Amino acid sequence: MFDFLPPDRERVAFRHAVHLDCQVVRESDFRLVGSRSIDLSATGMLVASDADVRIGDSVIVSFRAPRSDRYVDAEAFVSRVVHGRRRGDVPRSIGLEFTRIDRASFNTLKSALRKLPPARARRPSRLDYAGMARVVAML
Repeated sequence: MFDFLPPDRERVAFRHAVHLDCQVVRESDFRLVGSRSIDLSATGMLVASDADVRIGDSVIVSFRAPRSDRYVDAEAFVSRVVHGRRRGDVPRSIGLEFTRIDRASFNTLKSALRKLPPARARRPSRLDYAGMARVVAML
């Protein structure tokens, strides 16, 4: 219906619905804060967690790359806390953004993710009103 709208450019990397065993440890006290991923991308992951974490907390992440025998180790920070209150939200979880990952692990992860279909969006993407105004102005 709105085929004149510009594409959504908000995402940096495609998410993939990948349920993996992982270990997410808070750096400040080395407590385990998560052990199961919900989705994964080359730049971060969403992990099921009931732990009391805050946005900005530094964590260390370790998991086996999907369909691979290689492990990925990375440093990350908590970029989002999902409380599971909105319709369509996953249960309580934390969004992690990778801050440090070695080149070999990054290449392994990107290669493994290429073989997997992208995750389905849980909510509609935001409208780019400025982009839409540019398109309308050109008409």
